[in-house]
Amino acid sequence: MRGRRRFRTAVAAATAALLCGGVLSGCTAGDPRQASPVEAATPAPKPRPTPSWDVSPTSVAAVGDSVTRAFDACSVLADCPEASWATGTDTAVNSLALRLLGPEKVATRSWNLARTGALMAELPAQMAGAAAEKPELVTVMMGANDACRATPDLMTPVADFRASFEAALARLRAGAPKAQVYVASVPDLKHLWSTGRVSPRGLEVWKLGICGAMLANAEDLGPVAERRRAAVRDRVVAYNGVLEEVCAKDARCRYDGGAVFGFRFGGGQLSPWDWFHPSRDGQARLAELAYRRITEE
Repeated sequence: MRGRRRFRTAVAAATAALLCGGVLSGCTAGDPRQASPVEAATPAPKPRPTPSWDVSPTSVAAVGDSVTRAFDACSVLADCPEASWATGTDTAVNSLALRLLGPEKVATRSWNLARTGALMAELPAQMAGAAAEKPELVTVMMGANDACRATPDLMTPVADFRASFEAALARLRAGAPKAQVYVASVPDLKHLWSTGRVSPRGLEVWKLGICGAMLANAEDLGPVAERRRAAVRDRVVAYNGVLEEVCAKDARCRYDGGAVFGFRFGGGQLSPWDWFHPSRDGQARLAELAYRRITEE
């Protein structure tokens, strides 16, 4: 009996070896998790390379609001696009377009599509206009008006701000999929208040209703006024968080890292007519910040 058992065991082992070595060529004698020859021969998918950033774009489209239109930079209550940080021709400002393209190409290879008073909800339409020009670079500076409402409760909700910005990038990608995007942060409106409130002229102009949520009753340092200003600043910080997060999902988008928000505008960088919008010097500082970020290797 014992001999028969040994015989049957030996026959079974031999049969299994033949099956694995012949007909069932997929059998493995080792780890069952080991890949089959077919699986091992299949190459693993390669990740798509991230597009390289071009530090020398040859065309620029600018979208945004009154800052990009250089409102109140040259005269009272008027746009002054020649002094725009993004596409202006004023050599004293030395705009981003002048730095990148040179004076001979600014007129034909740059477009200023910003509108004074624009909110983020308008950005998708502006981006569609920019895409039609097929620019190599699009600059975005938008969001101050969403916080600068008459009262804090009228500020654009953060979710709506995000939806509009996402839609704007999608509109750009539909028409200009390879365009690079530079996104500037929203300025620190509370810092502008702290700078301008020491100017008697600024205080008088602000009484006309500029950015009421932040600048109303500018001399009031009581707790209610301070909470109102803090709420506006918090909303601006939230907007900048949205700009950074959404931009980070696009391989051809660069956020300024909070450079504009962190810039400490002094009296010389603010318009002498409203002590709120950038002066020519302020526009020049914005151009420098943008150029530095865009040309980073």
